[in-house]
Amino acid sequence: MVVSKRILKFKFSPSSYFSENSHIFAKNLKDMVKTPKESLTVLTDMVLPGETNPLGNLFGGELLARMDRACSIAARRHSRRIVVTASVNHVAFNKAVPVGSVVTIEAKVSRAFKSSMEIYVDVWSEDRESQKRTKVNEGIYTFVAVDRTGTPIAVPQIKPETQLEKERFEGALRRKQLSLILSGKMKPSDATELRALFLS
Repeated sequence: MVVSKRILKFKFSPSSYFSENSHIFAKNLKDMVKTPKESLTVLTDMVLPGETNPLGNLFGGELLARMDRACSIAARRHSRRIVVTASVNHVAFNKAVPVGSVVTIEAKVSRAFKSSMEIYVDVWSEDRESQKRTKVNEGIYTFVAVDRTGTPIAVPQIKPETQLEKERFEGALRRKQLSLILSGKMKPSDATELRALFLS
């Protein structure tokens, strides 16, 4: 008895498969709801002499770069996509960070919109002698999730849990509206959340 075998050959391309089905993946992510703690990113490092100014304090630009990295990781954890920095909305340098200090950066998504995410980042400095932690900096970054062609793509929504998360979640919409007004992309009359802040 002769058994004939036919071998079916096909070429599987992961990149083409995911690009063709990315809309399904995006829809599933858009319908998903996550909590801020799921994106929590904590980076801890020491301030070295080569990272300080003549006064022996950490360069502002060096700290901004560390904050950007932490926010980028938080945005990736939330969206599970490629993310790019869209803007740095607010940074407050409250205290200097001297050489030898241990710096801890905590970042997590405070609110998600269609394809953009607001990430709130807090910076703590630990004194090398007393080990006391002091908040020295905070910032608000905006990241956008994109596909492999650089096109913005939908991200999961956020459900805040703690009181602080709820406050930052509510404030995120006002901050977004203010940013859109300043860039000329929104009329002040359309910024209902922002207007309510001044009229209440």
